[in-house]
Amino acid sequence: GSSELRGVVRALDAELQAEHGLPLTSYEVLLSLAEAPDSRLRMAELATSLLLSQSGVTRLVDRLEREGLVRRERCHFDGRGFFAVLTPAGRARFEEARPTHLAGVRRRFLGRLSEAEQRSLRTAWERLDVELG
Repeated sequence: GSSELRGVVRALDAELQAEHGLPLTSYEVLLSLAEAPDSRLRMAELATSLLLSQSGVTRLVDRLEREGLVRRERCHFDGRGFFAVLTPAGRARFEEARPTHLAGVRRRFLGRLSEAEQRSLRTAWERLDVELG
């Protein structure tokens, strides 16, 4: 149920905090930027991709900027807008945290499935990736 899912999210968050000093929400910002073209997204795009309000994403980026993991850059074509840009330190922190996060997800989600179920899921994702990609 949803309370079980919340428990999993809390556990993943606690793991990232303990091992990397990085809350799950911050990790998700770094992930979004790491996968974006030129490691940058407009603040509004970042808010949308993370399902956050504009003020929520601003607070998150402020914190990551203070830590040197993200920097803001003014949009040249729109003087009012800003990009969030992943810094080299941000990429390094993301690369350090990624194996921890993926192992936690694998353990908590895939660990509940049989080998056959995992194979079926892998096949489905590969097919979706081809169709969506």
